[in-house]
Amino acid sequence: MTVSLQTLLDKSVKKMGLGINPVVKDSALEMIRRAYNEGIYVQINAGYRSMEEQATLYGQSRLYSYNGKDYSNLAKPKVTNAKPGQSFHNFGLAVDYFLVTEDGKTALWTVNTKWKRVAAIGKELGFKWGGDWSGFKDYPHLEMTGGLSYSQLQAGKKPTLSLKFKPDVNAVVSDPPKKEVAPEVTELPPKNKEDSVAVSIQKTLNSRYGCNLIEDGIPGPKTKSALIKALQLELNKQYNKKLVVDGKWGPKTRAAIVTVQKGAKGNLTWILQAALYIEGYNPGSLDSIFGIGTESALSEFQKAKKITADKKAGKSTFTKLFADK
Repeated sequence: MTVSLQTLLDKSVKKMGLGINPVVKDSALEMIRRAYNEGIYVQINAGYRSMEEQATLYGQSRLYSYNGKDYSNLAKPKVTNAKPGQSFHNFGLAVDYFLVTEDGKTALWTVNTKWKRVAAIGKELGFKWGGDWSGFKDYPHLEMTGGLSYSQLQAGKKPTLSLKFKPDVNAVVSDPPKKEVAPEVTELPPKNKEDSVAVSIQKTLNSRYGCNLIEDGIPGPKTKSALIKALQLELNKQYNKKLVVDGKWGPKTRAAIVTVQKGAKGNLTWILQAALYIEGYNPGSLDSIFGIGTESALSEFQKAKKITADKKAGKSTFTKLFADK
């Protein structure tokens, strides 16, 4: 039996993750549709990748630490030369693909005529293909960067991307169609469904702060408490606040809060981004850099909570994030 187009689309959407740029996502799905019409069966196996996930990949075959954690894994082969922040996957601007057999049960990795045809379809839709690189060739890789460099993206600049095709309103889709330009704040899935970005947040809290969360992608009170614990640890470490690290929001923690604003970088910014995300305000990439996406999500949150929308996260903002029920 031939694998259905919808199955390929659904599996690909799940692998791309919520951090993927909507134009990149829609273009990748269109590529799958066009290839399917030519009898080529394609799946996406990677999209948005967190900084910690990138560090894990970079640590294969190397001695490497990131944000104070050891990611060295000499037992595994080298798979990337990109450190965290040096891959367009970290900003939701790249996908990796592979082919499957007609029944969809077996992955095919041979770079043959069909593989190159998929790459050609991708390029028609605005992607650049890793197989065209002059040095190391990354045949599964497709990216759409809007001409921005890693340093510009790390500084919070967002690419201006647009679809190279007219969406077919009658086409099979895996979720509601998006606007051509990515909004800074996007609607999140229901809280009772697994969320790949929430899983990444839980993994980071476990690895960086030893929180022992269940990594189920369903952020509840324990995840929020873990974020408070992370905040307390960072305030103690960076500002010598001497807080009791109990994961509880109290007057001493509130009094110790420092203001986080545009241009800030580091773990406090990541905690702010993660807290905004689980409250339903998507800052874009959880990259520990306070850029345009974080500023927009913060402003929307402040307006919704009826506090001064100054786009700076101070005592009032953190209180609304962590103390409100």
